[in-house]
Amino acid sequence: MDALPIIAGLLFEASLSMPSPSLSFMLNQLTGLLIGLLFLHRIITYNAALNRLAHSLKIGRAVSQLPARLHAPWTRTFATTRTIFKAESAPPPTQSISPLAPIGVNAALRASSDPKFIPRPKIFDEFSLKDRVGIVTGGNRGLGLEMALALCEAGARAIYCLDIASEPSEEWRSTQEYVKRMENGSRLVYVNTDVRDQKGMWEKVKDIGDKEGRMDVCVACAGIVKQPSDCLELPAEDFKEVLDVNLNGVLFTAQAAGRQMVRFGNPGSIVLVSSIAGSVALRGDLVIAYNTSKSGLLQMARSMACELGSKNIRVNTLSPGYILTPLVAAYMGTNTHVIDRWSGMNPMGRIGRPDELRGVITWLASDASSFCTGSDILVSGGHQSW
Repeated sequence: MDALPIIAGLLFEASLSMPSPSLSFMLNQLTGLLIGLLFLHRIITYNAALNRLAHSLKIGRAVSQLPARLHAPWTRTFATTRTIFKAESAPPPTQSISPLAPIGVNAALRASSDPKFIPRPKIFDEFSLKDRVGIVTGGNRGLGLEMALALCEAGARAIYCLDIASEPSEEWRSTQEYVKRMENGSRLVYVNTDVRDQKGMWEKVKDIGDKEGRMDVCVACAGIVKQPSDCLELPAEDFKEVLDVNLNGVLFTAQAAGRQMVRFGNPGSIVLVSSIAGSVALRGDLVIAYNTSKSGLLQMARSMACELGSKNIRVNTLSPGYILTPLVAAYMGTNTHVIDRWSGMNPMGRIGRPDELRGVITWLASDASSFCTGSDILVSGGHQSW
């Protein structure tokens, strides 16, 4: 473009010395075209420069108008290998806050700016169930009783164990005495009920709510399994019996507790105890009714989580792998070789212990898992990793 003026001048001079009028006219036309292109290029270049200047002035005004109070930690730096632009923005709106706030890194930042702020560990406070009230179905023995004890150790005011036996087992009585001797103010209470009775469950749990004035935790752990049966020969009665306890009973339990959580307006955590059998078929074990029931719990929890999230009630499933419980022992009978087969199905090479679920149930029941809902927590020794 810089050569256009020179070329246009040469063409104009040449047109003056041309002997032919037609040739002179053509050179004059070409000269005019070149001058027009040059003029158009100058206009485009000028407009682009004006746009860049306006954009720079706009950014300058926006930055200069930012409130002086907006400083770190809300300063954001945009950089490649070095800082090239720095802008400040307002903090995002606060949607929730921990009841233990300030906590975590925010507590550390508070301590750095406030000499009077005393640092102290809060991780165990997050797991605390102090003054909470909960129910555990299937709590007469096995995993249910193990989980109920863990919740008491975490400081719960009272944990009610709901089971079908008219009287608690000796195992339960010993555990109740153990809770008393801990002297942490927690109580373990036994309630006879049938999880298959929806109306009865609602009434029993309402009675608990009336007495305690709140409901915080629900662990639906009651479940049964029938003896192995070919899927093509499984009697309808056996299939219905398993689903009645493992699926209907869990729904009625979650309903009963959830209704009280809504009634008292306090946050709550509902844990439906499923199984790895809810996600994968148990290899070599002909228990289609059990597998079906546990699979149903996964979708039940997700659906309830979506409905109850706005009420600050969380719903999750806990899926243990093979755990040596009284139910499992009864299923195995005298076939002790089954333990060896099950142990070989996970990377850890063994089956689990009931006490290995204490930590995860306390986490799910407490504020430590306050942003966890609609999730399935696997505790299986890595069973599904292979």
